[in-house]
Amino acid sequence: MPTHRPLITTRFDAASTADDVVAGLDLGGIRAVVTGGSSGIGLETARSLARAGADVVLAVRDTGAGRRAAEHIARSTGRGGVRVAALDLADRAAVARFVQDWAGPLHLLVNNAGVITPGPARTAEGWELQFATNHLGHFALSLGLRDALAAGARERGGARIVSVSSTAHMRSPVVFDDLHFERRAYDPQEAYAQSKTANALFAVEATRRWADDGIVANAVNPGGVVTGLQRHFTQRQKDYLAEAEAAGVFTYKTAGQGAATTLVAATAPELARTGGHYLDDCREAHTVPDDAELFGNSHGVKEWALDPATARQLWTVSLDLVGGAIGGAA
Repeated sequence: MPTHRPLITTRFDAASTADDVVAGLDLGGIRAVVTGGSSGIGLETARSLARAGADVVLAVRDTGAGRRAAEHIARSTGRGGVRVAALDLADRAAVARFVQDWAGPLHLLVNNAGVITPGPARTAEGWELQFATNHLGHFALSLGLRDALAAGARERGGARIVSVSSTAHMRSPVVFDDLHFERRAYDPQEAYAQSKTANALFAVEATRRWADDGIVANAVNPGGVVTGLQRHFTQRQKDYLAEAEAAGVFTYKTAGQGAATTLVAATAPELARTGGHYLDDCREAHTVPDDAELFGNSHGVKEWALDPATARQLWTVSLDLVGGAIGGAA
């Protein structure tokens, strides 16, 4: 559904870095959680937030890697105090423990962590692992921290959620009649794409439900960044990326450049009171038709990733799967 209002822009662009975005900002007093903050884009996100004075918690599956990341942030920024907390997004009990252990207000939740699998993989519930981790885990975490975010919004005049999506969302909508590839042939690219579409739809519905409490959510596309996420790519996926780069669909960014759009969603005044948007290269992306080819349209967002009715349906289905809100209002 093409928008008829001006798209949101900022003074930053594809070449900007996360440090560029926070330069001159004082984020003292801001409490932030970054999932997957021990490497790649998540680490750069956490580092720039800490550099600007935010109180950052790295929510990570590997706490050893998290501690090393916290030490790196302290060395590179001169700011200590970055904390590490265990979080396995594919484990509902682990998400519940993280939520239960959280105390006080929260001003910024960056749902950054993600997985890519080379073949079929499932959680204990039998859920497809990419959808379960990339979407359902973050959905449950956000629900559980919703009251903390509302408290943060009352304290600071607003709270934000950043949902890290991907250009990959263009490959697949959310397939409600077979979310977990129980009947269709498993395709890791389609599974990842479905989860990234879900990340964008989450931002749409979370904003609709929670904006009156001062909470807004936006989805971001980091762009092409070489991180540990690609370690399980199939040869087909690697070939596809090589073809896309050769065709000029995208140019690889540094991790700092990849984190810039996250930092825009997290800190830019243009996004302080508005949500449900999909950002790319530090600005709101234009909408493209659902039947648009990926090549030539890598910087847009498909209609299926912003559709309000689909976002509401996904929310309802997700609630049913995760067993309702985990310590927070739905």
